[in-house]
Amino acid sequence: MSETILLIGHGSRNAEGNREIEAFAELWRTRQPQWRIEVCFIEFADVLLDGGLDRAARNASRVIVVPLILNAAGHVKMEAPEHIAQARLRHPDTEFLYVPNLGADDRILKILKRNLNKAMSALDMPDPKNTGVIILGRGSSDRAANGEVAKMARWLLEETHHELVDIAFTGITFPRLETVVQRQVKLGMMQIAVLPYYLFTGTLIERIGRQIEHLRLQYPQVRFASGSYFGFEDEIFQLLDERVQAVQSGSTQSATMPCDGCKYREFAEEHGDHHHHE
Repeated sequence: MSETILLIGHGSRNAEGNREIEAFAELWRTRQPQWRIEVCFIEFADVLLDGGLDRAARNASRVIVVPLILNAAGHVKMEAPEHIAQARLRHPDTEFLYVPNLGADDRILKILKRNLNKAMSALDMPDPKNTGVIILGRGSSDRAANGEVAKMARWLLEETHHELVDIAFTGITFPRLETVVQRQVKLGMMQIAVLPYYLFTGTLIERIGRQIEHLRLQYPQVRFASGSYFGFEDEIFQLLDERVQAVQSGSTQSATMPCDGCKYREFAEEHGDHHHHE
C-alpha cells in the first residue's frame, strides 16, 4: 500500500514559526526515513489544507492526516474534518485517516517539568513553595481545549513542590497573564515561572516575551523566568510516531478524534464556528 503522512501545522503570521514546522517535519523524516511525510497548514501559509490533502493523495492509496496541534478546538474538531471530507470526494480511490491531536499526555507533562526545572535553575533554584508557576496557553472558545491546559496544570502541581500552579491565556478566554501574576504576588510569591504552552514560535510567543518584560518593570520585587515552547522536544516526535503506528497496525482507538458529537461541534454546525485570532 502506498501511503502518505500529512502533518498539519497551525500556521503563523510570523514566517519563522512556519519555517520551524517545516524544520520539524524534516527532522521527523530523518527519524522515520521509510515514511513519506508532507506538510500543510491551517492558515497563514502557502500550502493550506486543500492543497496539502491533494498533494498527499497523489500516488497514495492511503493518507494519514496528523494534526501537529496541542489542544483540540475548532480547527481540529471542525475545520480539518470538513476539508478531509471534501478531499475524499475529490480522491475517491484514496483512503483518508485522521488521527488525534497531541492532547494532554504524560510526555507533555515531562516537557513541562523539564522546562520548569530550567526556569528554576535560571532563578538559582529558589524555594518552590514561594515560587509560583503559570502555564500560559493560547486560549480557545472551546471549553474542552482550555480544560486540557487546566489538566496539565493540575498534573504539574501534583508532581512538584510548588504550591501555586495556575493557568493563563494569551487571548480569546480568561484569565490573562497579568491578572494571574497579580494574584500570585498578592499571595506572597517571590518568584514566578511562566511556562508557554506552545509548540513553535510566532507572534504570540513574541508577545509573551514583551509581556514578561513589562511585568518585570511592574513588579521589581519579583523575579520572573520564562520557559520555552516545546515543538522540537523528543516527546513530541514520540507522540506522533505512536499516532501513525497505531493506524498502521490497524488500531481503531487511536484513530478516533475527541469530542465527536460533542456540544461544541453541534453548536458550531448549527451556528457556525466563531474561532478567531487577535
